[in-house]
Amino acid sequence: MNGHGGLSSAQATARRAADGPNVLPKRRRRSLAVELLGQLTHFFARMLWVAGVLAIIAGMPQLGIAIFLVIVVNGLFSWAQEARAQHAADRLRELVPQRVTVERDGRRQQIDAVDLVVGDLLGLQAGDRVPADAVLVEANSLSIDSSTLTGESVPESPAADEPIFAGCSVASGDGSATVTAIGSATRLAHIAELTSSSDRPKTPLARELDRVVRKLAVIALVVGLAFFAVALLFGEDPSNGFLFAIGVTVALVPEGLLPTITLALAVGAQRMARRNALVRRLDAVETLGSTTLICTDKTGTLTYNEMAIVETWTPAGLARVAGLGYSPDAEVTVGAGEGARVELEGLARDGRSCSDGRITLLDGRWLPVGDPMEAAIDALAHRCGAADDEAILAKAPFDAHRRRMSVLVSRAAQGVILVKGAPEAMLPVISGDTAPLLGEIERMAAAGLRVLVVATRVFGPGDEVDEVDDLVAHEAALTVVGVFGLHDAPRATVAPAIARCRQLGVGVIMLTGDHPATAAAISRDIGLSIGEPRVIRGADLPDDDVLLAELVGHDGTVVSRLDPEQKLRIARCLQARGEVVAMTGDGVNDGPALQAANVGIAMGRSGTDVAREAADLVLLDDDFATIVAAVEEGRATYANVRRFLTYHLTDNVAELTPFVVWALSGGRIPLALGVLQILCLDIGTDLLPALALGTEESHGSPERASATGLFDRLTLRRSFLVLGPTEAVVEMGAFFVALIAAGWNLGDSFPTGHALAAASGAAFMAVVICQMANAFACRSTAVAAWSLGWWSNRRVVLAVAVELVALVGFLCIGPVARLLDQAWPPFAGCVVAVLGFPAVILVDALDKRHRRAGRR
Repeated sequence: MNGHGGLSSAQATARRAADGPNVLPKRRRRSLAVELLGQLTHFFARMLWVAGVLAIIAGMPQLGIAIFLVIVVNGLFSWAQEARAQHAADRLRELVPQRVTVERDGRRQQIDAVDLVVGDLLGLQAGDRVPADAVLVEANSLSIDSSTLTGESVPESPAADEPIFAGCSVASGDGSATVTAIGSATRLAHIAELTSSSDRPKTPLARELDRVVRKLAVIALVVGLAFFAVALLFGEDPSNGFLFAIGVTVALVPEGLLPTITLALAVGAQRMARRNALVRRLDAVETLGSTTLICTDKTGTLTYNEMAIVETWTPAGLARVAGLGYSPDAEVTVGAGEGARVELEGLARDGRSCSDGRITLLDGRWLPVGDPMEAAIDALAHRCGAADDEAILAKAPFDAHRRRMSVLVSRAAQGVILVKGAPEAMLPVISGDTAPLLGEIERMAAAGLRVLVVATRVFGPGDEVDEVDDLVAHEAALTVVGVFGLHDAPRATVAPAIARCRQLGVGVIMLTGDHPATAAAISRDIGLSIGEPRVIRGADLPDDDVLLAELVGHDGTVVSRLDPEQKLRIARCLQARGEVVAMTGDGVNDGPALQAANVGIAMGRSGTDVAREAADLVLLDDDFATIVAAVEEGRATYANVRRFLTYHLTDNVAELTPFVVWALSGGRIPLALGVLQILCLDIGTDLLPALALGTEESHGSPERASATGLFDRLTLRRSFLVLGPTEAVVEMGAFFVALIAAGWNLGDSFPTGHALAAASGAAFMAVVICQMANAFACRSTAVAAWSLGWWSNRRVVLAVAVELVALVGFLCIGPVARLLDQAWPPFAGCVVAVLGFPAVILVDALDKRHRRAGRR
């Protein structure tokens, strides 16, 4: 820490008073009470609150209370699932260390990081976390790991007068720096502000449900008003007609839809967890199924974020390394001849002697200590069986200007200088014919490898080296030992996962802070680019948002050298174009974009806490392929929502039919079902089968969730033209057959009392039994119920069994049956009702067969 004595205590105190503490600003967060209130007051919940109040007004307090309980229980369940508040900005605080080394009053001392002020002279050592933005005063073999902020996979080596930023860490070396910004003025704080200010977009399911519920609400209101008008025309008392209309309106509100959807999302979340995808927000389950573009980071997402030497070159030939990461156990394939192996061993030994980075075994994993590239050299030396570390007599650390590192060792009583560095820094100091060396360097660089050159020189009897300056002075007339080709290798599962994305119609684009050549090489390796990679630099992005979305929003695009603001802007521009964006990332720099995307996906193992807290989905295995599995689960969940929506709408057709018949007959034909019976169907018998349909496994490869919406043509066809009319015919058939069995003839006045109650019971039984069949029919939109296997979804079987027990109870328990104005139907009515089961199954199968034939 040379250069100046830093601040005085008086100066530091004055600046602390003026600028405040070195802490990141706290993120304003909604209270838990406000979040719970939101779960109880969204549009669907408001509609149910109104329905409950109307039920109480209509003289059905039990129904009103039941509806209120549905709202509260569902709201509490959803709130509990999402109770983990978004702490992304707060977790950034953990990147600022607790204690730091500074020079004050002319002496070195440790202080709390919160007391750091602008102008302080910081001391930096390997392993330190940078506590504030600063400018380097001196750098001794200093390398800074800024991957969490920039996405750059390799530590940088800044020189004096260059900036470093809070939240980065010192990978190796030491140095000192003058603080230029603290707390809310740092780049880290700016990222925190972006993260906390990024509002989450409304999910496709939420938008679609709003649309569906509004339509259902309008239909229920219009039908209620129509029946109020009809009641007045038939001479009913206005107050009775009003209560009747309220009852019809409430009966048409799908009370069971909200908990059914919540449970389906929860089941989808559980399935994703079994496939190593942890869901932090329930609606992310469905949003994944609607995804049109995955914007993926490179380092740690598509790659292992582990530098590995994948090939080497020595004058004797090439050698390839099969192992990845830092494990000392891996296969090394050497070119022909014993000389090639000897030279490779010598290259590995010399490279390690001229490096500070090493590998270490921690909790069963080999990890780098210091520079990851140097740790990879140490791993190769172990694999080759190279000799242990040599005694270093003198060392000239890596310098950002020289871009080389030199050491002096003693071998066979001779002084040997070993030099390692970047190709452009090494070529000028190597003697002899460098053409073969240059050719290998260019070949490796073109393949996206990072290249390090090692060279040596043996001193003669008259040479003396006892100072670092002498060592640097002898960096000339070197003999090349060989070249290391290093690579942050792509994950083995990524290429098949990207191919699967394309099969699903989901585009993939790469957004990275890494070098364009490195990003292009990875793009080729994983099959992201079709043909020559299309790489765009962040500095070349257009200012116009529409042009930006058009430029980058294509499958296979690669954008390099991005900063957090640009990544956030890309997410928003693509959303404005109508894309449903899933954004992956693992670093602090990814936090704002993860927060703003439709689905933020963070790495669970290698990702920072910031990324995990900002995300909706956390990959427990850091495997990009898990995203594909999650997309498929999301689509399956959306398909399940369609299944039970079809189930509910079919029931509504059967429930509304008696009122339509009553109205068309001018009131001469009595209601086959009353309001309370309809409400019993919605809550008492239909709810469990609908919930069971929400757990259905995927059949085939479902289409993208948002492609057609919930109220698509197929759902409407099956509900209103196929299944619904079938149930209505069976229902009214059972009603009239029961009346005939009681002695009624066409033209007679309709009976009252027990005969009418038994006929109404027959209609009720018919609807329940038809809905049992409908539960099996709705398991697939394309395959007949028997082809799926009756027992393949045991939850549906169990739900139907419970529904059957409930049916018997509603008909046979005297007080309940009298409350519902129904009775056990006669034998003939039971027969018609029971025939409803095969009728629904057969009609559904014929419709599916007809649709398949039409597609041929």
